[in-house]
Amino acid sequence: MRYGILGTTQAHTDDGRPVAVGGARLRALLAALALHPGRGHASGTLIDLVWADEPPADAPGALQALVARLRRALGAGAVESVAGGYRLNARPDDVDLHRFQRLADEGERSLADGDPVKAAALLDDALALWRGPALSDLPGHEALVARLDARHLGARRVRLAAAVALGDPAGALPELAELCADHPLDEPLQALRLRALRAAGRPAEALAAYEDVRTALADRLGTDPGPELRALHAELLGGGGAGPC
Repeated sequence: MRYGILGTTQAHTDDGRPVAVGGARLRALLAALALHPGRGHASGTLIDLVWADEPPADAPGALQALVARLRRALGAGAVESVAGGYRLNARPDDVDLHRFQRLADEGERSLADGDPVKAAALLDDALALWRGPALSDLPGHEALVARLDARHLGARRVRLAAAVALGDPAGALPELAELCADHPLDEPLQALRLRALRAAGRPAEALAAYEDVRTALADRLGTDPGPELRALHAELLGGGGAGPC
């Protein structure tokens, strides 16, 4: 069985057939279990995650009934009882969140090792797993969701860097422009855009983009661009406009 929590909570058989999970409580329970597949979750923790501030009068009994419904939906062996709670009988790679993290890590390492072709393939597979806001059926995880969103943005940035390294800076620029507009203070992202503009033979636009970033950092944070952006700016001023990235 495969599980998806990068968006609405889903379950699929190994051959890709969707499994009807059920209502909001069942989806929340499955999402909570899938956060740490193969690991036991205390009943009290699951109750807090599924019902938040409005637990039923007989919360342990309600959780037991919910687990029974989830087993009927997924199969009797999908959710196992452990001391004091339950666990999802699955491997990390059976859950899209953990598969995304593995693929994204491998893609980043491949690019760092000088293999943009492999990096692009791995990151395409990772990014294809995202179907919407992570953990959308499991409220109360704002800090985790923010970290996952940042990880998603990082994977997109590395995929675009792979595109630039593969000789397609022009193809990467539309998405880079959109991401930079949404994240004007993200210096690594802004630096990648400058490199892509330079590689695409558009140094004047790269210089203008640097000024935009410099102004945004000064106005919002009261700081100057960091060393990477300053070095790129110096290269552009020194005539390195069409050099390699």
